[in-house]
Amino acid sequence: MTNPLAPRLDGRVAVITGAGSGIGRATALRFASEGANVVCVDLDETSGKAVADEVGGMFIQADVTNEDAVRAMYAAAVTEYGSVDIAFNNAGISPPEDDSILTTGLEAWRRVQEVNLTSVYLCCKYAIPHMQRQGKGSIINTASFVAVMGAATSQISYSASKGGVLAMSRELGVQFAREGIRVNALCPGPVNTPLLQELFAKDPERAARRLIHIPLGRFAEPSEIAAAVAFLASDDSSFMTANTFLVDGGISGAYVTPE
Repeated sequence: MTNPLAPRLDGRVAVITGAGSGIGRATALRFASEGANVVCVDLDETSGKAVADEVGGMFIQADVTNEDAVRAMYAAAVTEYGSVDIAFNNAGISPPEDDSILTTGLEAWRRVQEVNLTSVYLCCKYAIPHMQRQGKGSIINTASFVAVMGAATSQISYSASKGGVLAMSRELGVQFAREGIRVNALCPGPVNTPLLQELFAKDPERAARRLIHIPLGRFAEPSEIAAAVAFLASDDSSFMTANTFLVDGGISGAYVTPE
């Protein structure tokens, strides 16, 4: 019988993309506190290495849109720690040039799709074989509440990319379920991260329009999302796969919010 007080992720190897800030950093801290060996992947060497040092983990600088780099980062994690038990595919961008479909250019569209969707495809593609050899694993892909809801303040490529992450996660969760590999899509609501802070700084009115729709009346903190990721990574969620895991402050359940 397992000890319920033992760290839930004790000795497991977790690879986190976009680990240098926001949800990725908060999750690295949470995973480490729960006993995991954490591999921090980020394009930014300064922030990514700082987080790896903070959690006593391994840093890998990688462009997760590059197939060779993604293959190599999982191989490096296995060489260092012996396995890949958890893959938190979290890297993503939301640039200001991704806006209404009427104004968003093809270059901006493609860049967001590459970082937000293609990178998740590559990370799943190269994490799953390691998990197949082990006969188990948990993959958590960062989608968004906009994957299940529409917004008039559109970021068209971002929304489409997150819808793709959700659909892909569902399919992989079904396909590999009987091999002991669970795949779930994390769908956060708006989170108090550098991306959101930048939006507030550049367009306070647009940011305020988002806040009014949250029943809890505030944005999530990265640590709250990290707690949800840790749950999905752990055996506490052992009967969950192909799931749309909304952590959105009630947005997706609301019609009229409190005053």
